[in-house]
Amino acid sequence: MKYAFLTDTGKVRDHNEDSVNIVADKNDEHLLIVADGMGGHRGGEIASSIACNHVSDSFLKLKTIGSKQDAINWIKKVVSEANNKIYEYTALHPESAGMGTTIVMAILTPDYLLFGNIGDSSGFVFKDNILHKITTDHTLVNLLVKSGELTPEEAKDHPRKNVLMRALGANTVVEMDIFDVETDVDGIFLCSDGLTNMLELKQINRVLNEKLSIDKKLSKLIYKSNNRGGTDNISVAYLEREGE
Repeated sequence: MKYAFLTDTGKVRDHNEDSVNIVADKNDEHLLIVADGMGGHRGGEIASSIACNHVSDSFLKLKTIGSKQDAINWIKKVVSEANNKIYEYTALHPESAGMGTTIVMAILTPDYLLFGNIGDSSGFVFKDNILHKITTDHTLVNLLVKSGELTPEEAKDHPRKNVLMRALGANTVVEMDIFDVETDVDGIFLCSDGLTNMLELKQINRVLNEKLSIDKKLSKLIYKSNNRGGTDNISVAYLEREGE
């Protein structure tokens, strides 16, 4: 496996509230994670860091992630723990009240591939040179599209497109969507909405198909996002199979 991750403040924000990581164990098991924080007094970067670090550290402490059901149970447990840690931090630091974070993660083992998400950071698979979105955004606009009150075209520029319906730190009980995906993919791609709000899927797809190293592909995606305005922090994590 080849993989890389990258994060950038963008052109408008004065600090970066995203956190991103990829870790692997000795059993060829990989964890990818992107968290996009929100909240005043730099609370967003604290919330995303708590989530990203707790999930990554917990993964590396395991001898193995185990069976698919073991992994599903672990995802639910570790995300709930991260949510509790955000609440605990807020209790000790009242100025951080209201902070929270999105989270999208993927676990790849020789036997299965799982995605999980809360919020509007996105998870994709790359197969046969095409990027396919796996996760579903937990936004007000997406809810309105599903109910038929908005068209996808209207949703793109809706003034409330970034209103989240779910986030870590928003409620004492968290609900994460988990997706079981076939493992015969060429790559796994995660990103914060700082990328998808700036670039169309076909533009991201085009860069991933270029004959560049993973690092250069991610750098190019961030460059393109900033070139189109860079209105938010931008984070990307990408894993591809050797030889792809």
